[in-house]
Amino acid sequence: MITVIPAIDLKDGQCVRLRQGRAEDKTVYGSDPAAMAGHWRAAGARWLHVVDLDGAFLGQPVHSDQIAAIVKAMGPIPVEVGGGIREEAHIEHLLELGVRRVVVGTRACTDPDRTAGWIARYGDRLAVGIDARNGRVQVRGWVETTDMSAVALARRLSDAGLRTLIYTDTATDGMLSGPNLAAIEALSRSVACEVIASGGVAEPAHVRQLRALGCPNLVGVIVGKALYEGRADLAAFQEAGD
Repeated sequence: MITVIPAIDLKDGQCVRLRQGRAEDKTVYGSDPAAMAGHWRAAGARWLHVVDLDGAFLGQPVHSDQIAAIVKAMGPIPVEVGGGIREEAHIEHLLELGVRRVVVGTRACTDPDRTAGWIARYGDRLAVGIDARNGRVQVRGWVETTDMSAVALARRLSDAGLRTLIYTDTATDGMLSGPNLAAIEALSRSVACEVIASGGVAEPAHVRQLRALGCPNLVGVIVGKALYEGRADLAAFQEAGD
């Protein structure tokens, strides 16, 4: 089974989606993040994925008030949050807001040893997000591409005991062109931890394609733009993953 996770991306207090992570290429889907969270809860979401885009660009969480309201609106449904998590204090702050799982991205690439310490301390309350283009890790809101291999970083963190890895193919994100199946399969088969894929899913058939890869640790997929643009409802995507 692959769990389908709707996404809320926050920028300037609004719910938006970016094309390939470009801040200048955004579409606004709502001005009330808590109401949007309530919509996904009512639609049957099993998890909610939240990205603080301004936080990712600035290097620290920005939307604390909105995130707290989202957590409240979701009630018992768990929420994971990433974007700008560079210090342990940022992790603690989000956990105090009621976030179920904090997603570390840039810091995992720039300081994997420190991240390994966080993995040991926080266990399944910490996930790592690896964002990659052409197999290379991107950081700081995808504005910098490193020489680091996404698979090599994933292996290192999995060996350190990481429970959950969120892999985003940035070339497909927001493009509705279909997921990068080869890259997702290669990464999933390289690690022992659970993997959540992100980027490019436009229709339930894409979820079925991910499930057909047969990777037992590929447990989830994040869907954003396709849901907001009504390509199919959440129930249809979930049925494809079940």
